[in-house]
Amino acid sequence: MLGAILFCIGIFGVLTRRNVIGVLISIELILNAANINLVAFNRYLGTPDGLGQIFAIFVIAIAAIASVVGLVLIIAIYRNGKSVFLDHFNLMKW
Repeated sequence: MLGAILFCIGIFGVLTRRNVIGVLISIELILNAANINLVAFNRYLGTPDGLGQIFAIFVIAIAAIASVVGLVLIIAIYRNGKSVFLDHFNLMKW
């Protein structure tokens, strides 16, 4: 239930935020909700090998890499456009 609530909050944040950093934080919420669900399903399905925890660790590593790449892109776009709002991004038109 907690994972579903966090996932819905993350989707709402991605769809409604105008700030790129807020969208990036919402994506991280979605990935954390997936981690909670992986661990919870592993616990309640009764698999003794801990496969849910292993997948959660991989998702955490991928989320860290994605957040670093996202922040680098945000910094690069801010240096060129002096804005971090999604409405001002039209760099792909050129």
